[in-house]
Amino acid sequence: MSKLNIGLLGAGHLGKIHLKCIRQVEDFNLIGFFDPNEENGKKVEAELEVKRFSSIKELINASDAIDIVTPTMNHFECAEMALKAGKHVFIEKPVASSPEEAERLLELEREFGVKVQVGHVERFNPAFVAVQNKFDSPMFIETHRLAQFNPRGTDVPVVLDLMIHDLDIILSTVKSKLVNVSASGVNVVSDTPDIANARLEFENGCVANLTASRISMKNMRKSRFFQKNAYISVDFLTKESEIVSMSDVDENDVDPLAMILELGEGKISKEIHFEKPIVEESNAIVEELISFAKSIINDTQTAVTLNDGYQALMVAHQIVEKIKS
Repeated sequence: MSKLNIGLLGAGHLGKIHLKCIRQVEDFNLIGFFDPNEENGKKVEAELEVKRFSSIKELINASDAIDIVTPTMNHFECAEMALKAGKHVFIEKPVASSPEEAERLLELEREFGVKVQVGHVERFNPAFVAVQNKFDSPMFIETHRLAQFNPRGTDVPVVLDLMIHDLDIILSTVKSKLVNVSASGVNVVSDTPDIANARLEFENGCVANLTASRISMKNMRKSRFFQKNAYISVDFLTKESEIVSMSDVDENDVDPLAMILELGEGKISKEIHFEKPIVEESNAIVEELISFAKSIINDTQTAVTLNDGYQALMVAHQIVEKIKS
């Protein structure tokens, strides 16, 4: 099969990264990009040697698929144009400015029968991929996503900028209905919350506690998952994972070097196992774009569906509303 022609909308900081990554996806042929800022567009065209189109419409018409890396407020308008033209769409997170916009995109996706993938890139983080098959009904989850201050991104609350990554990870891991959301947050340096904490409660009893900050002294992106007989730690920043698990001890066959946890008289002792899974080195953005291309070619569901993006956005907006109130 011939390569899929893909065009990119929005050549800002992340857009430039996407342009470089698309070139590493063998199923894609990068035909060019559009950016409304002419000065930036000319600069990117010269720097990356990629064609700059003169309008969104021209780029969409020349493409099989569109990669949308514009500011969030433009996501809906760009995606609507591409979907109505029958083009497959990759759209950065958050998927849209509001749940209502995301709902409309879901309608268009069904109407035009195309593939849509949302850029929740942490799903492709090799540290998360390494432990994905180890989750077994986690009942308590704790996440910390802290960043040093950067003026870029302060046009939206920290919940939509940073916490939404962890919301998507949690919603993809906990196979139960969300029943309660509570949250608090503070505007410290910008007009929207810069630090936020949220508590999610699920129907099966699972509780998730999330903290996000963009005014931290250090960067941190860590999640901990607690489930029966196991604790799983994922460091999305250093790309390391760790699993601490327990198994019943056979009194007739005890390893003298094993770490044994004595639980008291009449109870079966537990052996503690420490495992550091092998984390394959990979570029998460390249991997998500590869998966997007494969879903188009093989006519399969995208790895992070438009509905996944909608669900994460819905919860993020619930959290924002709780903070406001």
